Amino acid sequence: MPESIPAQMAAMQLVGHGGLDQLVYNQDVPVPKPGPGEVLVRVTATAKNNTDRKAREGLYPTKDKDDTTSFAIGGSPTLTFPRIQGADIVGRVAAIGAEVAETRIGERGLLDFNIYGSDRRDINLTPDYYGHGADGGFAEYVVLPSDQFHAVNNPELSDAELASMGMCSYQTAYHMLTAANVGAGEHVLVTGASGGVGTALIQLCRVIGAIPYALSTEEKAAPLYELGVAHVFDRRHMDDFTAQVREATGGAPLDAVMDLVGGDATMRFIEAMTFDMNARTSYPRLSIAGASGSNVTEVMWTVIYLYQVQIFGVSHGTRVEAEQLIDWIRAGQLKPVLHAAFKLSRLRECERYFVDRGSNFLGKIVVVPDSQWAEHGVPYTLENV
Repeated sequence: MPESIPAQMAAMQLVGHGGLDQLVYNQDVPVPKPGPGEVLVRVTATAKNNTDRKAREGLYPTKDKDDTTSFAIGGSPTLTFPRIQGADIVGRVAAIGAEVAETRIGERGLLDFNIYGSDRRDINLTPDYYGHGADGGFAEYVVLPSDQFHAVNNPELSDAELASMGMCSYQTAYHMLTAANVGAGEHVLVTGASGGVGTALIQLCRVIGAIPYALSTEEKAAPLYELGVAHVFDRRHMDDFTAQVREATGGAPLDAVMDLVGGDATMRFIEAMTFDMNARTSYPRLSIAGASGSNVTEVMWTVIYLYQVQIFGVSHGTRVEAEQLIDWIRAGQLKPVLHAAFKLSRLRECERYFVDRGSNFLGKIVVVPDSQWAEHGVPYTLENV
C-alpha cells in the first residue's frame, strides 16, 4: 500500500559556493513530485563523496586553475542554488510518476548517479550528476529516473552498506579500468587506496583478475591486504619508489596506474611503469580521476611520447558499466567498505571529519536522514566502528 507522503521534508541545502556555512539545514522544503518515468524515493542513506566538497568550494576549474567554478562539462554550469547534494542514494520507492509500474512502490534501490547527456549506453561525454545538476539525497525524499534506480534486494546488505557501494565511487573506479583496458594478470597500482574509489578499484581488480597494489600508509596496510592488495606502498616514503616496485612485483614494471592523487608523484608513477620497456607486453597506462595531491603537475612530455604512455582522464562512466556493477553487487562479488554514518542534520560535522580523517579511516561515510537514523544509522555511528 502506498505510504503517506508529507508536504514538507528536511534537507540540507547548499546555498552558495564557500565554506561549511553555505550548508543550511531546512526542515520546510517542499517534497518533490515525480513526473513521467520518475520515482519518488524515501531516502534511507546517501554516501558522502569528495565531489560534494569540491562542488561546494567551486574546485572544478578547466581554464584558470584559480577559478571558483562548478562542474560544467556540458557547456554551462548546472549547479544552481539552493541545491541538495548527495549522489549515492539508497532508499525505498514511495510514489511513482506516469509510465512507471505500480509494482515498484516499496522497492529498495541504488541510484546510478549520472545525469546523462544523451541516450548512448557506451559513452558519456558531457556528464553531470544528481546532487549537482539536480537535487540529490541529502534529504528525506528525492525524485529520480525510474530506469536509473536499480533494485537491490540482497538481505545481507543494509541500506547504509549498499549506499557505500554507490556509483560515484564504483562506476568511476570501473571506468578507470575499462578506459585503460586493464586485463587479467596485470600489475595495477591504486593511489588514494583507502578512500571510496580506491577501495572499489582494489575489489574490481580482483573481479577482473588484475593484481592490485596500493599506495597508502602503513597504518592502513592490514585492512587493505584483507581487501585484496598484493602489496602496500607507504606514500610517505617514495624516494626509491621504482626500487620498491621492482621488489614487490619480482622485477616487473607496473602495467597501469589508477591515480587519484596527481601532483609531484605523477612522474614517479610513470617511471614505475617504464623502467624496463623490454619486460612489457602492452603500453604503459595512466588513468586519472582525482587530484588530491595537486591540481597542477609538471610532466616531461618527452617521457610521455617516447615511452608511449597512454593517459586517460576519467570523471564518470557509462550506462553499461553501471548495470554491470549492479549485477556484481547483486551477485555478492563486491563488498561494502563502510567507515561510519552521520545524521543529515550533522552534515557540517561530517564534512569536517571527512576532510580531517585520520589513520583509521578506510572506505565510505554515509549520511542518514534524522527520521531514518534509528533504523539505518545507529549501527554505524563512530562509536560503533
